[in-house]
Amino acid sequence: MSEVVYIETSVVSYLVARPPVNTIAHQWKIWTVDWWRLRRPRFECVISPEVLREAAAGDSHASQQRMEALAEFAVLLPNPDVEGLVEAFMGPGLLPDKAKADAVHLAVATVYNVDYLITWNMKHLANAVLLARIKKVARKLGWQMPFVCTPIQLMGTIEYEG
Repeated sequence: MSEVVYIETSVVSYLVARPPVNTIAHQWKIWTVDWWRLRRPRFECVISPEVLREAAAGDSHASQQRMEALAEFAVLLPNPDVEGLVEAFMGPGLLPDKAKADAVHLAVATVYNVDYLITWNMKHLANAVLLARIKKVARKLGWQMPFVCTPIQLMGTIEYEG
């Protein structure tokens, strides 16, 4: 069985984005496109209704492209365990109220025992300080969180022909 990757909304957003050249956002887009093309096929990729909700928002052309890119992935549905973990992640000193969607991403990926959560969200997800605190809460409740990383961190070794 292949390793499982939860694709958080920021990844598919960068996949279809058109950021200005010579910006960090443009580089993130390049890395995202490379990961999507070269590495994504090696993983079982999953999403949640929260990813679909966020991807459907905003510019109609971009949202249509995001939804098309996500169409092939299995959707992991929330359940009472996910809801309980979301509440725990929203506890004092952890995620702020405005980051509830991020708590949902983490909780879904954790409850479904996903190997990796891939994201460009450095504020609340790929944030080492916050993750250390959140992991302690998850462990205390008997859960093991996925490895949270960016597409470039999940690029791995690419075998080139030639």
